[in-house]
Amino acid sequence: MKDVRRAASSGANPRESARTHSPDAQQRVAERASHLVLYHFEGCPYCARVRDAMHDLDLDIELRDIRVQRAFRDELLEGGGRATVPCLRIGNAAGGFRWLYESSDIVAYLRQRFSK
Repeated sequence: MKDVRRAASSGANPRESARTHSPDAQQRVAERASHLVLYHFEGCPYCARVRDAMHDLDLDIELRDIRVQRAFRDELLEGGGRATVPCLRIGNAAGGFRWLYESSDIVAYLRQRFSK
């Protein structure tokens, strides 16, 4: 069984930001984010920085915890060449992937692509 979670909050989090997107705009954001996967683990402070940015931008990105599922670590190592987190896997239209490491680079990418 895969341990795949989504980053968008359920509304119970007191830090939850108010949605500023219309339903149509939020749907477009969700579609643009659907090709993204974040490899992470819960105790990693750099991963938390990226998850916080995802929350601030109200992004629903698939999370793959490499400590919970060994297969996710193996995917990361095989695809990206390193088992270092955080790593954002960015899918492209041709079916390939770009592997973006470093929390500051990931946050900059997300803010540039999804800022409100």
